[in-house]
Amino acid sequence: MEQTWYAIAMPAKLSRTVVIVLFVMLAGYTGMGGATSLHPASLDIASGSVTSPLAPEYVIAPDGSVTLRICFNWSCASRQTVTFTADDIALVKKRMAICSGSNIYERLQRVRIGIWQMERLAEKYQPLLANDLSINDFEEDVEGRTDCIDNSSNTTTYLHILRDTGELPGWMISKPKMRLPWIITEVHWTAVITDTESRLPWSIDSWYRPNGHLPMVIPLQNWINEENAWEPPFEHINQIPHSAYELCDTQRPNPL
Repeated sequence: MEQTWYAIAMPAKLSRTVVIVLFVMLAGYTGMGGATSLHPASLDIASGSVTSPLAPEYVIAPDGSVTLRICFNWSCASRQTVTFTADDIALVKKRMAICSGSNIYERLQRVRIGIWQMERLAEKYQPLLANDLSINDFEEDVEGRTDCIDNSSNTTTYLHILRDTGELPGWMISKPKMRLPWIITEVHWTAVITDTESRLPWSIDSWYRPNGHLPMVIPLQNWINEENAWEPPFEHINQIPHSAYELCDTQRPNPL
């Protein structure tokens, strides 16, 4: 019997308080995109808050295992090196394969499942992440909390790993993007991927949901315009079903 994975429902409306260090609008993405080619023992595990997302740091071993840095506790104040086993990665690939279609809808669902499952793995090796709540409003003192800098840092790392293991054909990963830089309390970051055929960039935003759940996807310009991914016309690509199989029913018409 195939496993069923559950996800909580999205609230109809969301409010948020983004806690970002002053002058974040002056800070750029820390480092260049892509993996840092380091021995696993050399991965950055320093602590201390940052004002912009961290560049990905990970090492893919010959056996298929991946050692990577994750961060949490808002603005990457806490960082940890974890290792996903080859079996872990194989299971992520199996679950992503549920969405095997070539249309943009199924390709986006494949990305959503991949990030969801990578977050579940991070939680497996750092159980504090299970305490994370959606947005930031009720988690100021929660160990394992994540804000938009944590989420865009980790999501970008996961995307790079998925790409390098052959799971994101047709996608190009960009640096995280920021919106509302002129309003200190409203600054928000997202991970970004671009469809290589249409050249359309998409926001992959995990901040709106707790760690270990499906992220929200929306064209980047709509995200910059502060449109909500869970409302029309994008709600159909951001479903939160009881089973991943409900995301990719190949018998139904392509909704995009």
